[in-house]
Amino acid sequence: MSWEKIYRNWAEFEQLDGQLKEQLDTLATSQTELEDAFYAPLEFGTAGMRGILGPGINRMNIYTVRQATEGLGRFMDSLTPEEKKRGVAIAYDSRHMSPDFAMEAARTLAYHNIPSYVFESLRPTPELSFAVRYFKAFAGIMITASHNPAKYNGYKVYGQDGGQMPPEDADALTNYVRQVENPLEVLAIREDEVKHSGLIHIVGEEVDSAYLKQVKTVTVNQELVDEMGKDLRLVYTPLHGTGRMLGERALRQAGFEKFVLVPEQAVADPDFTTVKSPNPEEAGAFEYAIKLGKEENADLLIATDPDADRLGACVRMPNGEYQVLTGNQIAALLTDYLLKAKKSAGTLPENGIILKSIVSSEFPSVIAKSYGIKTQNVLTGFKFIAEKIQQYEEDHSQTFEFGFEESYGFLIKPFVRDKDAIQTLVLLAEVAAYYKKKGQTLYDGLNELFQRFGYFKEKTISVTMSGITGAKKIQDLMNKLRLEAPKEFSKVQVLATEDFSVQEKTFANGEKETIPMPKSNVLKYLLADNSWIAVRPSGTEPKIKFYIGVKGESEQEATDKVAALEKELKNLTEA
Repeated sequence: MSWEKIYRNWAEFEQLDGQLKEQLDTLATSQTELEDAFYAPLEFGTAGMRGILGPGINRMNIYTVRQATEGLGRFMDSLTPEEKKRGVAIAYDSRHMSPDFAMEAARTLAYHNIPSYVFESLRPTPELSFAVRYFKAFAGIMITASHNPAKYNGYKVYGQDGGQMPPEDADALTNYVRQVENPLEVLAIREDEVKHSGLIHIVGEEVDSAYLKQVKTVTVNQELVDEMGKDLRLVYTPLHGTGRMLGERALRQAGFEKFVLVPEQAVADPDFTTVKSPNPEEAGAFEYAIKLGKEENADLLIATDPDADRLGACVRMPNGEYQVLTGNQIAALLTDYLLKAKKSAGTLPENGIILKSIVSSEFPSVIAKSYGIKTQNVLTGFKFIAEKIQQYEEDHSQTFEFGFEESYGFLIKPFVRDKDAIQTLVLLAEVAAYYKKKGQTLYDGLNELFQRFGYFKEKTISVTMSGITGAKKIQDLMNKLRLEAPKEFSKVQVLATEDFSVQEKTFANGEKETIPMPKSNVLKYLLADNSWIAVRPSGTEPKIKFYIGVKGESEQEATDKVAALEKELKNLTEA
């Protein structure tokens, strides 16, 4: 069916939501925007879906939310009655339409006689992961667009282990979703039937308390926190999102007393009015925190993204200014402290392991090795870390110690099976307290690690290619890299190329070996000087991402290596 016909179906639909009808009338004045809203369905993949709010099959609205949930409902209809009765946990963040989308999902599930546990108000993504496990639900739905701009929202599906749905179940769910041809025809119980249905349970403090009880166990050295927690000066900003609700309570229960919230950003705001982007990866997100930090002479500044699964940090330098840490640097500091503290306490297991994505730094791996702890690489996506945790629990082959992704996602304790900024908030404060007791800052601690293990430096470059033409450009670039495999970057030989789409590693001499991981559209190049480059189209945004990792004898050498590789990659995208 042509996009024009789909558009007419929406325009002529008498029951179309009034707000969407007004937006559709406005959209009709621009042929280009109208086509983009209707040319293809919003992609539903292994991570769910994410898109711009508005009318159309390529937008986030109540009808596309119903469509996705109808797919989940049909999937659960194929289960045993006992599995279906376990229901679905549903949470949402501070974005526009998030509460509405959560209830639309619950009402659609109720039409299938599937119970749901819907949070009374906004909650962090990690609490949704926890809630799936707490209620022993079959699945979870999180309404969020993570750190995307205000015009976006999204829909993530979680499996029964609390991790984002694993590939096999996700593929089955995706097939069910794609069978729902017309989102306007999806049925949900009426709003006046909600109370009488007995299928939609509103939840809140009960789960909060249970989650926070587990967060209490994240603290490794309570004596240290009891001693230094009253002195550590911490500034925290939830960037207008969900983090304050549990983050504030988690810090207090751990024993940190002198933390200050950034007042302008402590209030939930779907427009994120004080930041260009509510992304703790970007230095601009810390503008208000840095200003307050200087006033408070803060040791550490921490920001969490709107759904509080990612965390960024700024550390005070000797000159009183603040430096934004990368996700990889935060992971290195956490890894070293966790393993050191556990070793000192005699609680570090012989079969301990840390988990990281293939595009994350080798810095924490080298640190872990110094403590006799292994590192396992997995594909990008925290669901792959969750899968490994589940495997280790079942076969007892390894003991999970820490998991991370370079994109500011960390997990300390596996009572959650996704990135957890609330856990990380508490532990990073403890690490800062450890260095403060030594008369140092996290900046000093990071430099000590560089001096011990070498100067690791990484950079992620995101290139946005929007719309129909952008998707084709990304595909063409990946095809070109596969057909004309680079033999060197910045005059450094490529020793091996890993193509995860065919699960194959090809060495410079032509020899090949199998990569024991699921298929994924990722290319990774291992260079002769221990540098590496990875290329990956984003699964949730119209972007292609380039990852660079290097190691130098000095900070300057590492910086120069990154700059040279970045220049070469820029030429590649402009060719």
